[in-house]
Parts: sequence; C-alpha cells; structure tokens
Amino acid sequence: MSTARTSTAATGSRAWQNWARTEQVTPARVERPSTPDEVVAAIARARADGLAVKPIGAGHSFTGIAVAPGVQLDLTGLAGVTAVDASTGLVTLAAGTRLHAASALLHEHGLAFENLGDIDVQSISGAVSTGTHGTGRAFGGLATQLRSVTLATADGRLLSISPTENAELWPAARLGLGALGVLVDLTVQTVPTFVLAADEHPEPLDDVLDDWPTRSAQSDHVEFYWFPHTRLALTRNNTRLPADAPRTPSGPVKKWFDDELLGNGLYEVLCRLGSALPSTVPGINRLASRVAFTRQAADYSHRIFATERTVRFRELEYSVPLDAVGPVLRELDRVIEQNGWKVTFPVEVRATAADDVWLSTAYGRESSYIAVHRYIRDDHTPYLAAAEAILRAHDGRPHWGKLHSRAADDLRPAYPRFDDFVAVRDRLDPDRVFTNPYLDRVLGA
Repeated sequence: MSTARTSTAATGSRAWQNWARTEQVTPARVERPSTPDEVVAAIARARADGLAVKPIGAGHSFTGIAVAPGVQLDLTGLAGVTAVDASTGLVTLAAGTRLHAASALLHEHGLAFENLGDIDVQSISGAVSTGTHGTGRAFGGLATQLRSVTLATADGRLLSISPTENAELWPAARLGLGALGVLVDLTVQTVPTFVLAADEHPEPLDDVLDDWPTRSAQSDHVEFYWFPHTRLALTRNNTRLPADAPRTPSGPVKKWFDDELLGNGLYEVLCRLGSALPSTVPGINRLASRVAFTRQAADYSHRIFATERTVRFRELEYSVPLDAVGPVLRELDRVIEQNGWKVTFPVEVRATAADDVWLSTAYGRESSYIAVHRYIRDDHTPYLAAAEAILRAHDGRPHWGKLHSRAADDLRPAYPRFDDFVAVRDRLDPDRVFTNPYLDRVLGA
C-alpha cells in the first residue's frame, strides 16, 4: 500500500499529502528524530521559532489530525522493539514502528497483539492516538492494550505515564489525538502467539441485521460487509486457536488471486468502471458480494487480522450502540436508493468491548462500528454527509482519524470526560505547541 510522502530539500520542505489525498500541507520544515532526546530537541527548536509541532506516521488518517503547517516530525527513524519481557508479555515499541513490522517482531518472540484492525500500515503511535480498533465483543481498541507511554512534552520533559506513574494523566494519554505531546514509546500488553481460523462467506443481509447484537458475540471476532444495491452480507468470523493449531494458509497462487487480483487489481478496475458508468454499479456489487469473500483459512493472527489495500477511498466511521446497526443500515439503504447514488464500496460493520479511555469511541458502552466508504474518483461529500446524519441520530461518535464534520461544542455531550481531557491538554500544552486546525476544531482552540 502506498503511504504518505514527505521530503526535505536544501531550501525547505515539499508538500506532504495523506494516503487518501484529503489533506495536504507544506510544512515550514521537516525534522526526522531517531531518539527520544532528538524529539525533545526538535520541540525546543520549534518553540524557539514560534512554530507548532506535529508528528506523522503513515499518513493513513483521513482527517487533518496529522497536518503540520509548522514543524513536521517524521518518526520513521524512531522504530523497533526497545524492550521485551517474555514472562509478562510486556513489550515496549518505539513510536514510529509500523503495526505490520511490530507484528513480525513480536512473532519472533512468540508474542502477538491481542487484537488488530484490518489495516496494519499505521505507526503504533498514530494508530493509538486516533482510536484504531479491530472487532470482537470481548476486546477493546488498540489503546486498551497499552500499559504505559513516554510522552515528550511542551516544556522539554520525557514524561512516563501509566496507571501507577502520573496516573491522573493515564486516561487521557492512552488516546491523546497528538494534542498532549509527542509519544516516543509505548509499552503494550501482548499475548502468546495464536492462530486465527477464518470463515468468510455471504449470508442474507436481513438475517445478519436482525440478530446482530447476538451474532456479534457468537465468535471471537465478527464483522460483515454490505455492498449497497445488494441483499447479501459478507460475514467474517475469526476463531482464536492455540499457536500449535493446524494452519491452512492460502497458497501463494490463491493468495495472489484473492488479495491482489480480486481484492485490489480487479477491484480497482471495477471501481473505475463504476465511476465512469454508474449504471453498472449494482451488477458489479452483486458479483463482488457473491464471489470475492468466500474462504476458509487458518494462520497466525496478524496474517488473518490485516489485509493489504491498494484501492484508494475516502471513509467515515462512527461507533453506535450495538442495537443501532439494523436501523442505521436500513435507513442508509433507503437514502442511497432515494438519491440514486451508485456506491461501489461496501459498508463495514464491527463491534468492540466498552472501555474507560476518555476519548475512546467505545467509552462506557459496548459499541458497533459502521464504516462508510467512497471510491476516490467519486464525489464522497453528499453520501458521507447523509450517512453521518443517520449515525449522529443514533448516538454516534466519530472515529478521530476518519472523515467527519463534528466540532468541540457538539462532541462534548458525546464524551462524558471530554472536559477532563481538555483540562489535561491545558495542563500539558497551555501554549498549544501541538495543535493544528483539526485539533482546534474538535477540541477547541
């Protein structure tokens, strides 16, 4: 998958843009620290020059959360495992480590992330800071797997934060939106390596919607995709097995056919066809929903959780109460047909456990996640706006790294600890060294 681009020339910085091409900026300068002390020094230089600071990872957020008009910190060089305790499963990762690289490194030690999302190109710090999650009613988002972090602060400190050290900051620092400082390392509670047995097949959409609250708890990790203009749901059920369970990964030819041809290459062609000839979209979706996702496989968890995606899209994602999934999707279906939109990309539905992380979209409630996508060549604005209106009406909370229109005044009622988070931000960054236009909008200036 392509990632965001950034480079520094002798006379200054070139334009940076995110993966989805929804945000771009030319920073005043780019710095590339490779140690925590270098991060602290870069922050000090930025403050001396009156510039704000923002770190970047893979640039996979669809929002402007990583946009850096001032000093852009490229954390690519701040990567790798810095400590492993195999007896406890506690592993410390440098902030710029990509999730796919982290999974491979953990696997070498007989360890794994407890849960992952379906994309793993993000940096660990970026994924945590935006509220990245996977699926599974017994499992929280990535931030719930943290046990401590080290934060480079505006006043030049490297601050250790955990449930026992600076504990009053812990519920905010676990998912901080990059608004509290720069994460330089994160200690994660991992689990022993395990196998996932994947069962993916289509089912009638109405059956899945009618019993989603029950169905979402029947397997360890459950999700489904719905292609608009069809009545099928593509269900995915992943069951956790011991590390020594038999593995039946897809062979190289089938993997290429499923992932590269059907999942990316051919799908790109079909999306382009649908964009040029919208009347073909319903037929394309019916074909895709019947043939693209029927498989059984078993492999190490990180090889099942995540898939490579090269077809670019724009995405909005909200968490809602578990029982809202059926009403939301049926209303979305009605609005799509009423407006005559021809939507190639599927809607994705997942579920997670409740947690106690202040700005988590699952704070205080078990949650379903509904993600709405639009192919990059299509105008995403009216469709995503309509979807957002439906999701907001069902007590929805937007994913911090996905497109949404919410601002501080109407986010505050959705998060019981919103003002507590803002108070921590005021304490750690009173001069707003780490702000940008997106954070000014969602947290207030």
